Amino acid sequence: MTKIGFVSLGCSKNLVDTEVMLHKLVTAGYEITPEDIDADIIIVNTCGFIESAKQEAIDNILDLAWLKKNRNLKGIIATGCLVERYREQVWEQMPEIDAMIGVGSLSRIVDAVKAVEKGEKYSCFDDKESSELGGDRILTTPEYTAYLKIAEGCDNRCTYCAIPLIRGKFRSRPVEDIVKEAKELDKMGIKELNLIAQDTTRYGLDLYGEYKLAELVREICKETEIPWIRLLYCYPDKITDDLINELKTNDRLLKYMDIPVQHISDKILSKMNRHGDSALIKETIEKLRKNVPDITLRSTVIVGFPGETEEDFEELCEFVKETRFDRFGAFTYSAEEDTPAASFDCQIDEQLKQDRYDIVMQLQLDISEQNNKKKIGKIITVLCEGYDPVSETHYGRSEADAPDIDGKIYFVSQKRMPEGSFVQVKIEEALDYDLVGRAVNYVKNGEKK
Repeated sequence: MTKIGFVSLGCSKNLVDTEVMLHKLVTAGYEITPEDIDADIIIVNTCGFIESAKQEAIDNILDLAWLKKNRNLKGIIATGCLVERYREQVWEQMPEIDAMIGVGSLSRIVDAVKAVEKGEKYSCFDDKESSELGGDRILTTPEYTAYLKIAEGCDNRCTYCAIPLIRGKFRSRPVEDIVKEAKELDKMGIKELNLIAQDTTRYGLDLYGEYKLAELVREICKETEIPWIRLLYCYPDKITDDLINELKTNDRLLKYMDIPVQHISDKILSKMNRHGDSALIKETIEKLRKNVPDITLRSTVIVGFPGETEEDFEELCEFVKETRFDRFGAFTYSAEEDTPAASFDCQIDEQLKQDRYDIVMQLQLDISEQNNKKKIGKIITVLCEGYDPVSETHYGRSEADAPDIDGKIYFVSQKRMPEGSFVQVKIEEALDYDLVGRAVNYVKNGEKK
């Protein structure tokens, strides 16, 4: 039996695509192996969002090429965003690859594997905007948490971003389709459901003519018992009063929102083609904090965008200091081919980009440390993720911490707590981004005490 290995790169949306392909291969009778050294064929689901992600994909493929030359690996299949975006260049410049399929051709993964088994080259790029959304999958996340992709593509057309070129226009999945998948995840014992899309808050506009994210959350809560539901990738110009009210009143919808603002200078926001100016961003944040006082706000910004002056950057730093985001990340601008911003005048020196990144992240480090110190003495519900036998310490996340991107809470407990269990932890120590505490009670289904 042919053994298949997988390397999934990039974002959680890409991970869901990987999980769909895994299911198709297992259904077709293939064995999946977690060890590259044991695989006959390895599939690399690539990211092509920014330069560093592209380089990571290339490096992974070249590493696998060594296995192909020196070990038992017989074939490499490349899928995903990098392949979709640079199909001809990848095919020509990386002869190590035996097959490629685009983002609209995930259903062809079994055909690609069969071709490689025969020693044939294979390539398929179906229309991405006509491809099936959703599909059965095999979860690769821990058994207590899962991502649920509610839409594909993007219509925002930010001048720095290649996602619309790669993934196509925004397409929502029907409510009933998403709810059906949520019910299946509920039956599997999922405790935390993370709703994702390129722009989660746009959900429903293309299908129903209005924003439907709040209604979708209500339907999921009505049909499942999943205790934690989290929203990621929410755009400030599409956060409706209905959604804010749902955050305020729905105990199962976590008081957490990821809002990628990208900048605060109106000049830079306009050049980025962001929807909404600085006043709208500030008004949305104020409205969220007023209506949901205990909300955790996460955001990301881009520094070094073409034409960003010292004054623009200083305005951004002042905004970060004033807003005091609970969670925060920054990127240095990456000039992506075929995007409008790549041809803008006044491109910023790479060292200056890095300097600005270091400055803004140091600001956030101080804010994060101060925010964490305020939590000392508080009792927080934690979703246990594991146990470290060396330090004899459990670790997990609170509702204020999204998987993979936010911090951890480390805690000691008189008894071993299973992964996926909810524990009340009294916080005793604050680190830069993490917390340390002691378990004081077991909690059923993550409710707050």
